[in-house]
Amino acid sequence: MKINSFKTKLLTLIAFFAIGFSNTSCTMIGEAYDNVTSLVGLSETATVIANTAQIRSSYAVVAADLLEVKRGDKLEVLEEMEFEKVRWYRVRAGDEDKTEGWIETQNVITSELLEKSQKLAADYKDFPPQAAGQLRAASNLRLAPDMKTENLLFKLANGSNFEVMGWKFVQKAQDAADVDDASKGEQKPASKSKNAEIEAAKEANEPEKLDEKYDIWYQVRLDKSVSPAPAGWLFGRQVELQVPNDILFYQENDKKFVAWHRLDNDAADKSASRDTVKSATPGSWVILTRSNVVKAIDGVEPDFDGIIVLAYDKYDQQHYAVYRNTGAFWGLLPLRVEGAGDNKTFAVQLRNNSGAMEDKRFVVFKDKNRVRLTPPENMAQFETKK
Repeated sequence: MKINSFKTKLLTLIAFFAIGFSNTSCTMIGEAYDNVTSLVGLSETATVIANTAQIRSSYAVVAADLLEVKRGDKLEVLEEMEFEKVRWYRVRAGDEDKTEGWIETQNVITSELLEKSQKLAADYKDFPPQAAGQLRAASNLRLAPDMKTENLLFKLANGSNFEVMGWKFVQKAQDAADVDDASKGEQKPASKSKNAEIEAAKEANEPEKLDEKYDIWYQVRLDKSVSPAPAGWLFGRQVELQVPNDILFYQENDKKFVAWHRLDNDAADKSASRDTVKSATPGSWVILTRSNVVKAIDGVEPDFDGIIVLAYDKYDQQHYAVYRNTGAFWGLLPLRVEGAGDNKTFAVQLRNNSGAMEDKRFVVFKDKNRVRLTPPENMAQFETKK
């Protein structure tokens, strides 16, 4: 948004009108100003992303608060500037007085960036959530899984909740910071790498570790109560997956849960949302797991390598394993659950021994109060060699 160049055009055109209509009324001059403002594109719409923020009389420390705005409020951006390494917009609010003042850019998102976030969300509007997550530190929401300045949307607050729609493994950069909370144009100091440990592991012929070779980026979907921008990417070092308390006990250190869906819930498309993290009622689940070992094929890592199906016996008050195969698959998202009542199916993409990806469907059903599973035929051809 080149507001300063717009301002220059505006002043030139205003001067032209002032000379050409020096004998006209002030009212006509005002109308000409408004028309020229629209013509040269001086104004840009922005939406408040902070829970609340203040429009101030200036960008100085001692400036007065003029108007409190709330998340979702629309503002008209008139000017942009940087003062003491903080970026500000001069804005016009939509209140009765059309209040004009200054607001920090971190509190708003421009219409251009908002549209890009909406387009990202539209790409997987029919895609079920794969997991739920929460930020353990303030982090930048981005349009792509890298830290380039042009991809920055805005800073998401610590503790923000979201649905995980997918993820991407990115080769770990030696100069990457642990926390992605830098403002536009700012460079965060790099964290210390574990090169010594990695080299020692190589000398011992140990398999490469996933978390040592890659950084993970999460593609997330946000509720309107959290952000007007519905989607983006988050740097994984600040993300904590919110595994439901119901199944958290069964997670192993070397085989982490990466996606989950509840099977005894007819609202299957919402079963990985944040609402089920603290579910009070134990139930049946399909869970995708991932071991911490590099398994790249042609430079692509699997999203998961294991499948677990757990059911809950309400009489014994404990879960039992309906199906468990961990570390044997090479699979890609999404995990989809279909069906109603006690009869469900879930589908995933698995790589066969010939290298082709196939959609495989598992059938889950109730038999004499016990949950059973019918796996796809010829599952042996999808199991990788250990």
